[in-house]
Amino acid sequence: MFICAGESETFDFAKPMGIGLIDMSVNLTKLCMSKTPPAFIFFVGTAGSYGKHKIFDIVESKTASNIENSFFNAKAYTPIDNVISTAEDVSRETIVNSSNYITTDVNLSKYYLSNNISIENMEFFAVLKVAKHFNIPAGGAFIVTNYCNTNAHKDFMTNHKEAMARLTAYIKEPINKK
Repeated sequence: MFICAGESETFDFAKPMGIGLIDMSVNLTKLCMSKTPPAFIFFVGTAGSYGKHKIFDIVESKTASNIENSFFNAKAYTPIDNVISTAEDVSRETIVNSSNYITTDVNLSKYYLSNNISIENMEFFAVLKVAKHFNIPAGGAFIVTNYCNTNAHKDFMTNHKEAMARLTAYIKEPINKK
């Protein structure tokens, strides 16, 4: 089953589940507890790049982290396991960081990159956490709309429409070949 965040990020082939970690967790849990839970979950959405990926790059992943920016300046810690993966070979995975906040400080990018985290998306950690709880295989595809810098929101808005069209074509291409 294809899922997405919703609101400005909806696709005709994906079920909207909510923006951010909390709404995604609640709504995806409800779906997984329904009479007909999905056999596979595939999230599609946009992402910000810490610098490794360029605007309109499409990245697939099965690994996510939940790291807040304050972690990198020793202003926070967490007792939870903040990396989750459904991949068989995690060493080859692109890690997608999820937070309810968008990174706008380009100086923080080096910390994410040094931990093999190259993009951020608000929902993906929740998707994998819920999927793992219900033993449902999961993954995701992301299109980069912006870099994580002071122009993040402006660039996201500028690139969003084209990004949605490109990601839709990317997902539908294999379907249309059948």
